[in-house]
Amino acid sequence: MADPTLTDARPPAAGPLPVPPPRGGAMARRNAAGSGSGSGRARRDAPAPSAVHHWDARRAVAPVLAVGALNSLVHLFVLATMLPSGWSLRDRLLSWDAALYTDIATEGYPPGLSYGDDGEPTGNNLAFFPLYPLLIRAVHGLTGLDAGGVAIAVAHLSLLGALFAVHALLTRLYGPRTALAGIVLLAGAQPMAVTFLMGYSESLFLALAAAALLAAHREAWLTAGVFGLLAGLTRPAAFAVAVALAVAAVLAMRRPSTVSARPLAAVALACAGTPAYLLWVGWRSGQLNAWFVIQEAGWGTRWDNGAAFFSFLGYAWEHGDGWVPVSTAVLLLAAVGATAVAWRRGTWPPLLVYGTVMVVLTLGQSNYYHSKLRLLVPALVFLLPLAVALGRARTRTAVAVLTAATLFGSWYGAHMLTVWRYAI
Repeated sequence: MADPTLTDARPPAAGPLPVPPPRGGAMARRNAAGSGSGSGRARRDAPAPSAVHHWDARRAVAPVLAVGALNSLVHLFVLATMLPSGWSLRDRLLSWDAALYTDIATEGYPPGLSYGDDGEPTGNNLAFFPLYPLLIRAVHGLTGLDAGGVAIAVAHLSLLGALFAVHALLTRLYGPRTALAGIVLLAGAQPMAVTFLMGYSESLFLALAAAALLAAHREAWLTAGVFGLLAGLTRPAAFAVAVALAVAAVLAMRRPSTVSARPLAAVALACAGTPAYLLWVGWRSGQLNAWFVIQEAGWGTRWDNGAAFFSFLGYAWEHGDGWVPVSTAVLLLAAVGATAVAWRRGTWPPLLVYGTVMVVLTLGQSNYYHSKLRLLVPALVFLLPLAVALGRARTRTAVAVLTAATLFGSWYGAHMLTVWRYAI
C-alpha cells in the first residue's frame, strides 16, 4: 500500500541496494486444534461439535477490554516518552498515510491521474481504498469533530472490534487461554502494532477480516460475505479474505449434508469489493489500469515475485547496515518460519490460507522494505504457534513472556515513528 515518506528523500523500492542512508498452572490437556482443524484427530473440513469451544460474549467483555486498553496505554506511553522536543503524540499518530486518509475524508479524491513536470504519472490519493476515509468523513460530518481526531478514534474503535472478533474466533478454535494470549500478541507484541492506533486502515481491515472468518466458522455465510466485501473496500489485501472464504466454502460443500448456494454467495460478495474500487478508479481516470499505474509511479509498488525482498535480505546480511534493516530482515524471516510452523500444526484451513496469502502478498511486492512489518500486522497466522504454546504454559510464564514481548513491540513501533526517518 502507498507509503509516502516524511521527507522528500525516499529509499529505493527495489533493486540491489534497498537500504536508505542510516540514521494458572499447566493446561491439563491439549487445546483442541482449531475447530476440527485437525492434526489427524479431528476432521479438517467440519469441526465436530465437541471440538468447538463455546465463546461467552459476556465473560469475554472484561478481558478483551482490558487487553485493548492496557496495550493502547503502553504503546502510547512509550511513544510519548520517545518523542523529540517539539513533536506531539497526535502528530505522530496522524503521520504519513494518516494525513492522506484525512485529506481524502475532507477534500475527496483527485479527478484522475496526476503528472509531474516531465509528463510522467505520479502517485496520488486514488491509491488509498475508500471505506476508512468514508467512515472518517461520515463521523466528521455528523459530529463536527476534527477529522484527524476522528481518524484516530475510528482506528481505536476498529481495533477494539478486531480484538473481540479475533478473541471469539481463537476461543472457538483453541480455547480461552490461547485466545487471550493471541490478542495480546496481536495488539501488543507485534513490532508495528502501533499502526493499529494510528490513522491507518489496518485496524479496520483486521476487524472486517476477522469478522468474516468468524462468520465463516459459524457458517453464517451471507454475513461472512458482507464483511469480506467491506474488507475489499478497505485494502487490496482483502484478496486473502476472499481466498479464505473460498476455502471455507469448499470445505463446507464437501459435506454431504450441505446443499446451499450461500457459501458461493459469500465468496462472490467477498470477491466484489476490491475489483469494484479498481474499476471505479479506472473509470474516473479514463484508464483501466490507473490504480496500478498510480501505485508504481508513486511508491514503486508492483508484483515482482519477491525479487526486491530477496535483494533486500541479501544486502541486509552482507552489510548489516543499521538496526532497522537488520531487525526487519530477522523479523520477516521469523514471520515466515512461524507461518510454516502454523501449517505443520494443522491450523483451521481458512485461517491458515488467509494469513499465508497475506504473507505472500506482502513479500511478493516491491514496496519499501520498512513498510512490510506494518503490512503484516493483520495476518494473524504467524502468531498462532506462540499463542498456542502460551495457552498451555504456566500462567506466570505466559505473563512474563507477553509482558516482555509487549514492551519490545511498543519500543520498536515508537522507534520507527520517532527515530527512523522514513514512512512505516
